[in-house]
Amino acid sequence: MAILPAPLQNLINALSRLPGIGPKTASRLAFFLLRAPDDLSGQLASALSELKSATGTCKICFNITLAGQDQCEICSNSQRADGTICVVEEPMDVLAMERTGGFNGRYHVLGGVLSPIEGVGPDDLKIRPLIERVRNGEAKEIILATNPSMEGDATALYLRQQLLNLPVRVTRLARGLPVGGDLEYADQNTLLRALAGRQEMW
Repeated sequence: MAILPAPLQNLINALSRLPGIGPKTASRLAFFLLRAPDDLSGQLASALSELKSATGTCKICFNITLAGQDQCEICSNSQRADGTICVVEEPMDVLAMERTGGFNGRYHVLGGVLSPIEGVGPDDLKIRPLIERVRNGEAKEIILATNPSMEGDATALYLRQQLLNLPVRVTRLARGLPVGGDLEYADQNTLLRALAGRQEMW
């Protein structure tokens, strides 16, 4: 059995740790990069390095922003509607909602969902800052846009209970979204219908 040089094998091992990439795909990518022009490998290496060093987290909504900036572009945009906060699981979901062009409010990124099996509880998510935002009068409506999965529904129900005694309207995206699906994979029309058809959460 042929043994690959350590740098190539190390790259294959690193790529195979990425979601959705198995050993075969990782090998194809590694061999492609080996044959690719030097500038492509250099750009990739630079982009990966800057990914951690040049990005940070918004102190208001916890979306991704540039390092050294307290607020993301959405939170610092005075043209956005202050009265509505859309609660999502991950920053990728913010991108999905923004692609629809149908939402002009603010966001709050939880950083995941409740999952007792994986040991993720309320204190592991950005739930407390959301409650504080509501208590400070930042929102009249909270749209719970967690994914329509078992964990997403459980998280939405937990948030509804936490917000029950606060002066805010709580809605959930309508079921135009497939159960078990992720917002980032939904098409724009489906997301727009789900957003427009949101309902009171009981």
